Order: sequence, then structure tokens, then C-alpha cells
Amino acid sequence: MAGNHGENQPQALTQDPQNAVKAFESLDTDAKLALFYYIYEKMGDSVTPAAPAATEPELAPRLLGDFYNLSKDEQLAIMRQIVNCEDTDYSRAYGALKENNQLMVWYAWAQAMGDTVVGMPQNHQKSQSLSDTLSQIEKLEFEEQISMLRTIASDMGYTDVKPIETQAQTGKTASL
Repeated sequence: MAGNHGENQPQALTQDPQNAVKAFESLDTDAKLALFYYIYEKMGDSVTPAAPAATEPELAPRLLGDFYNLSKDEQLAIMRQIVNCEDTDYSRAYGALKENNQLMVWYAWAQAMGDTVVGMPQNHQKSQSLSDTLSQIEKLEFEEQISMLRTIASDMGYTDVKPIETQAQTGKTASL
């Protein structure tokens, strides 16, 4: 699979954020979407403004423009495709963004939920695993939360771009 999933585990993450990433990865698709909603509901005002100069909304016209004109069912299908790293136009548009812009997309969608973006179902019940994962994230330091969120955001979407192999992977030293 050429999707991003599982390829972006930054070595800078300490054990607790790594555990939160693993807990997130163990959730099903809809639980992952619900978790993003709850994260932004509780922490949204601090998550995206953490690096406002690092986001470039104009790079995501399909995700932050066209998306809002789709039906709620189409929006939900697109969100699921992105979470599942499916090879679709919207998932490719998302996969082409840097982590800060990916977080900005989720933030913008969370801000519009129930209005121009499909909302959380009225009868949604938080599973124990979703509650546990949210609790893990809330216990992290702010910088750890941001790093963990960047990691999970970057593991979504679809891209054909492959990471550059490191010296440790190739066994070759750089030459000038």
C-alpha cells in the first residue's frame, strides 16, 4: 500500500505519546473520527493556534473549500477514506499536505461540525477504548499532545511519495 499509514513514527516521541499513537491506531475508523472531534472539542483552541504561522490554508482548496459543498454522506465518506489511507482524490490532496496543514484541516472541519460539516451522530456512544485513548492524550504535556497529533494526522491520507532512506537503512554515507 502506498498510503502514509504507519510510516511516520517520529523518533522524537517519548513513550507516553507513542502509546497514545498506538491506542489511536487500534481504534476503528469511526472511533478515530470521533476522537478527533473530542480532541478539538476539548483542546481545539490550543491545538491549531500552537503554530499559526506554520499553516497554509490556501494549499488545501479541495479540503477547505469544495469539501464544504458536498453532502453530509459524501463528507463522512471522504473523512473515512482519509483515515483509511484510500487512494482517492481527497485522500491524495490530504496526503500531499505537511503535518501542520493536516491538523489545520481537522481543526477547520471540527469547527464547522454540525453546520457546514457533518456532525457527530446524536446517538453516539463513546466506547471504552475511545474514552481510554482520549484520557491518555489528555494526560500528555501540551508539546507531547501536539507531536502525537502531528504523527496521527500524518499517518492518514494517501501519497505515492516515499520517505528518503536514511544512512542507517542504506548503509551508504552521503557524498558531495
